Amino acid sequence: MKHAKKVGLLLTLVAVAFVLFVSAGTQEAAAGKSQDAGTLVVGMPGDPRSLDPQRTNDQPSARVMKQIYDTLLYQTPDLEITTNGLVESYEIISDTEFAFALRQGVMFHNGEELTASDVQFTFERMREINAPAAFLVAALDRVEVIDDYNFKMHLSFPFGPFITHLAHPATAILNRVAVDAGGEEYARNPVGTGPFSFVEWRSGDSVTLRRFDDHFRGPAASERIRFRIITEDTQRTIALETGEADIIYDVGPNDFEAVRELPGVVSFQTQGLTTFYMGFNAQKEPFDDVRVRRAINLALDVEAATNVAFRGFATAARGPLAPTVQFANTDLPGYGYDPDAARQLLAEAGYPDGFSTSIWTNDNPVRIMYAEIFQEQLRAVGVDASIEIVEWAPYLDRTARGDHDMFMLGWVAVTGDADYGLYSLFHSDEWGDAGNRTFWGNDEVDRLLDEGKASPIPEERRAAYLRAQELIFEEAPWVFLAFRDDLAATRDYVEGFQPHAAGHHVLYDVRNR
Repeated sequence: MKHAKKVGLLLTLVAVAFVLFVSAGTQEAAAGKSQDAGTLVVGMPGDPRSLDPQRTNDQPSARVMKQIYDTLLYQTPDLEITTNGLVESYEIISDTEFAFALRQGVMFHNGEELTASDVQFTFERMREINAPAAFLVAALDRVEVIDDYNFKMHLSFPFGPFITHLAHPATAILNRVAVDAGGEEYARNPVGTGPFSFVEWRSGDSVTLRRFDDHFRGPAASERIRFRIITEDTQRTIALETGEADIIYDVGPNDFEAVRELPGVVSFQTQGLTTFYMGFNAQKEPFDDVRVRRAINLALDVEAATNVAFRGFATAARGPLAPTVQFANTDLPGYGYDPDAARQLLAEAGYPDGFSTSIWTNDNPVRIMYAEIFQEQLRAVGVDASIEIVEWAPYLDRTARGDHDMFMLGWVAVTGDADYGLYSLFHSDEWGDAGNRTFWGNDEVDRLLDEGKASPIPEERRAAYLRAQELIFEEAPWVFLAFRDDLAATRDYVEGFQPHAAGHHVLYDVRNR
């Protein structure tokens, strides 16, 4: 772990330099914020990929779209499902039939009134364009419009989490007129019913929204929101300390200890739903051989790497689901660190001298650190792994095509249910942009995930998901890395901020006074 020690020393020096910087700047920052009181400035590390909820399913996009669109049902910050969304009430008629009543007088940002036809259009389009998150409503057969404000949803089979999925940002309701008018440019000119309407998107820099005064819940607390894209963790933290940002998401693990000691700053640490992983492209040699995938798992000291990369703000993973997710299998043993066993498996697979490959990551510093540590540990068992850093949007596009060998990513089980945390990542129908970027499949896992999706009986679902996780662990399409804590911070003049367990923080009630 000589490399890890070097990394740890470097991180210590960076943290010390940061503390010295903020100490020198504290008096200036304490004098007052630099932003217009009506504009809430949010610093986040990633640029949106799209502002069309049916064209992407990534976290940076969802964080912005959460303010622009509404969903039929509403998910509270602690994941409770309520009727604070577009639906005033609903009735479960049977396992496969649901009746809904829309709120009346809900307006889209373009002046169109929301009707049941918009709901029908939304879900038909979701299927027609094969949206990345279409798996959320795979059970939906059709939407039946009763009148302008009433509709039914008919399922092809019983699906336990269906109601929960209607609160996911990817199922936000669209307006046909706006989508047709926007054409190919709709993703950069979105129209929703949400508390904020779109103003401007400057790629790589910022997204600006303005308050929609006709929102059905009344005007939001802030007049404007500006999401600033600040990719470097320490720069994002400095922006908060100097008052250039009112809120920052994903505080860097290296910075968080210093951040919570800053005067005038409020920090938030919550146990999240995120799994970090390194995936293999199982359609490429040598990763089509399970012995190679297991060997790489054994060659990597995941626990030590996690401690270095996350500085104690994550738990080393032993399987694909965080323990906060319903039906997570917390009894999986993990692979442990055994380079000798890794070399033996590589030899059995026909690679006694190892092989050359690559690790892809975006410019996330935690993922880069993992990649650098793993590069050295893989070299020790004969695997020569180069590191390729790719910008976020191309990264998602290229891994969806399968251009990679190994890649670093994370997945948030947004609904808190095992279906969301497993189906799109491991089912063979979901290869590519839908989530399964390993291009791995297993007939028995497919069957179990289908069973877990279709059964309305919790114990049947539990049994299916626990066994599916055992098989996923054994087949090792991933190196299971970490379950990350969610770290955020605000200035103390910010009112109303409450972290959302899924990371899609709702800013309707938030303002800087």
